[in-house]
Amino acid sequence: AGTVLESFELFQNYPNPFNPSTTISYALSNNSRVSLKIFDLLGREVATLVNGDREAGTYKATFNATNFASGVYFARLNVMDSNGNSKFIKTNKLMLVK
Repeated sequence: AGTVLESFELFQNYPNPFNPSTTISYALSNNSRVSLKIFDLLGREVATLVNGDREAGTYKATFNATNFASGVYFARLNVMDSNGNSKFIKTNKLMLVK
């Protein structure tokens, strides 16, 4: 029997450091429920870029931080199955410099 490889990826944003916006790319090996959120250094959610079902493929989301202070932020990709159970979570550091 063949093994189905599941691979998901959250790529480093570019540009980084950024001002005022940056692009965050991610890849899904199969159809999934996806959440891509931005958090500040204290762990507070400051933006939701993606929240919903996506087909397999590669996607780009833009984080516009015009109204945010300079500093470190975190982008967290959470990929879930149809029951809402996490299959993949990855967090990348973003640097906003104004």
